[in-house]
Amino acid sequence: MITGDIKSQIDRIWDSFWSGGISNPLEVIEQITYLLFVRRLDDTQTLEENKANRLKKPMERRVFPQGKDTKGRSYEDYRWSRFKHFAPAEMFEVVGEHLFPYLRSGLARQLGDGDSTYAHHMKDARFTIPTPALLSKVVDLLDHVPMDERDTKGDIYEYMLAKIASAGQNGQFRTPRHIIQLMVELTAPQPADVICDPACGTAGFLVAAGEHLREKHPSALREAKQREHFHHGMFHGFDFDNTMLRIGSMNMLLHGVESPDIRYRDSLAQDHAGEEEKYTLVLANPPFAGSLDYENTAKDLLQIVKTKKTELLFLALFLRLLKPGGRAAVIVPDGVLFGSSKAHKELRRLLVEDQKLEAVVSLPGGVFKPYAGVSTAILIFTKTNSGGTDHVWFYDVEADGWSLDDKRTPLLTDDKLGPTPFFLRHSRDASKPSPSRGGLGGDGFALTPDEHAKNNLPDVLARWAKRDGAEKKRPRTAQSFCVPKADIAAQGYDLSLNRYKEVEYEAVDYDPPKKILADLAKLETEIQQGMRELEGMLR
Repeated sequence: MITGDIKSQIDRIWDSFWSGGISNPLEVIEQITYLLFVRRLDDTQTLEENKANRLKKPMERRVFPQGKDTKGRSYEDYRWSRFKHFAPAEMFEVVGEHLFPYLRSGLARQLGDGDSTYAHHMKDARFTIPTPALLSKVVDLLDHVPMDERDTKGDIYEYMLAKIASAGQNGQFRTPRHIIQLMVELTAPQPADVICDPACGTAGFLVAAGEHLREKHPSALREAKQREHFHHGMFHGFDFDNTMLRIGSMNMLLHGVESPDIRYRDSLAQDHAGEEEKYTLVLANPPFAGSLDYENTAKDLLQIVKTKKTELLFLALFLRLLKPGGRAAVIVPDGVLFGSSKAHKELRRLLVEDQKLEAVVSLPGGVFKPYAGVSTAILIFTKTNSGGTDHVWFYDVEADGWSLDDKRTPLLTDDKLGPTPFFLRHSRDASKPSPSRGGLGGDGFALTPDEHAKNNLPDVLARWAKRDGAEKKRPRTAQSFCVPKADIAAQGYDLSLNRYKEVEYEAVDYDPPKKILADLAKLETEIQQGMRELEGMLR
């Protein structure tokens, strides 16, 4: 977790851009991304120089060539450690007229394959900082931000990305981090997984999966083959917005993944051919409420479900991308769960009958506010191509730790938010069952009943672990319960939680009708007596 001092530094950088004339939050984060990348390039070259000096050998790889560019400027001046000391006007000239053209055209050739993912996304990098004064101020502020530790770098960038979400309509690119963490915990990525997000945006799902593996499977990064897989073969993200690709790549880089596969692709178009049955885990929050022309949509997806709706086409895509045995946790709008069109029903039937649908986690309507109020759910399923659905586990999330209005303010302290609260993960008593609370005692987490009412996510994980055991016995009046496949089929494969949830009515004792009538007659007599007394007083 980053400190208040670092947050203040980032806030000052952000404010500098706004006061300097750049008000688009995506443009701000993009320019910061470029500068952070340039700073990293300098750090990389410094490491290579130190290694060469230590081994008394020539440098194996140079980020910045020796000599001068075609305009007579030394490539050494491209380095962060060099130009940060220049006067504002000279710094502006070096960065805008020399460094950025090099990022666009010469960097990929110079780096070779090692950093090609990041170099590739710089090929259309635009330098839009308008004045030397603003550039000098931002470089100076960024130079004082600590970027030595992976955790700190990642948290700093996540804090910057959170500013995109708070900036209005552009926040659609970012799924709330605690919802991402919940989905990652539910699917529990393993060291051998090959993970894909076909609509990756800022790569939040891939970053969270990587952090989960570092925490739960630290030994995987110590073995050479596993480490190679982690850095070069595990993470795959697609998007058709080049700004998002740059931001997503930098997010992965700052979280310590050397060469993820983050690339341009329209996931629903025909060019996903060759990706069939390639991945073992899909984590995604794809765009929905849109529609495509049949002509622009991959024909093999239309064979699964003939529709123009993007939310259904993405589900078909996930099934196509997964290997048999692969699993997915994806966010869908509620309409997918109960839509009555032929395509809706057929896709739900496929998930229940041909694959293994494991869970429907209903999210509260305000999760994506302020920029979307649509109700959503998390679908969790495994691709089998041979069925396997025995029962489906439902959970009704009523609170996710934040207010469900446009402000989305936290309802608990930071250490008690998210699916795995910090205080619980770092407590010696974390493994002890919690006190009983309304039939949910012993679920193994330490939020009080009042805290649970504000953050259901730890309870989701606790009950998910028991979905094949104790959860089967819960009544449908509970917050979570299981529904047999036969019941779902009988309801036309409707997957909306309210279709199966039952309301528990409190028993009320009523008096017999004769007593009620006698009481009413007595009350009428008393009213008449009171009226007569009042008339007597008025005379």
